[in-house]
Amino acid sequence: MPVRERDGQRLWQRRTTPAELATWAAWLATVALFVYAWQVMTEDTIWAFVWDAPHQIADIGARMVPPRWSYLEQLWAPLWDTINIATLGTVLAVLLAVPVAFLAARNTTPSALVVRPLALFVIVASRSINSLIWALLLVAVIGPGLLAGIIAIALRSIGFIAKLLYEAIEEIDHTQVEAITATGASRGQVIAYGIVPQIMPAFAGITTFRWDINIRESTVLGLVGAGGIGLNLQASLAVLAWPQVTLIFLVILATVIASEWISAKVRYAVI
Repeated sequence: MPVRERDGQRLWQRRTTPAELATWAAWLATVALFVYAWQVMTEDTIWAFVWDAPHQIADIGARMVPPRWSYLEQLWAPLWDTINIATLGTVLAVLLAVPVAFLAARNTTPSALVVRPLALFVIVASRSINSLIWALLLVAVIGPGLLAGIIAIALRSIGFIAKLLYEAIEEIDHTQVEAITATGASRGQVIAYGIVPQIMPAFAGITTFRWDINIRESTVLGLVGAGGIGLNLQASLAVLAWPQVTLIFLVILATVIASEWISAKVRYAVI
């Protein structure tokens, strides 16, 4: 806050005049950018459809009630497939993410100039592509089915797990590592007895949290042919079977709530 003199008294100002002008210029630029972005977004919008949207929502909502409970028996197998996609995908991601995390952490990487950047690239690449995109690519490569969904979930999860895990590795208490190193332990023994015990609570929490996320993501992979309950959702939407869609939504909601409860219990028990 600058100070200026007037009539022998010191007056406080929040900003100088150039700073005030720069602030107003920034606000004007933000408003202009918003207006331009809004014009681009709404350039192809058919406003008649937008104004009619409440009527359409009410119409579809009326058709979705009540749910078709008799369809429930046909959802157990796809639901089990969905859970398996999430679980096996998480397991595969953990097996691949743990080595990547140790290679990315500054205190465990064998080469900060070569290996660490490559590991970080793997993490960024995995986190940059959504699991639905991975599933689209894999369905085109290896065909539709559960395998494509499992690999898609795994490829998406590697970056998430590895990033949080390598940050946990870098934040360990180094005095324990130094004490074990002083006994003449090998590099593998230092990792096994000095680092792994310290990161196990974080590892368990990260894994269960990612599994919870994967349960939600695997429910929609069937929309692109990667198996699971999403296939039933796609088929019901295609024939406008709205009562079945409602039931599928309820099943997905119940599954997500159950996975959230299990994940929270596991994290609480471990951490």
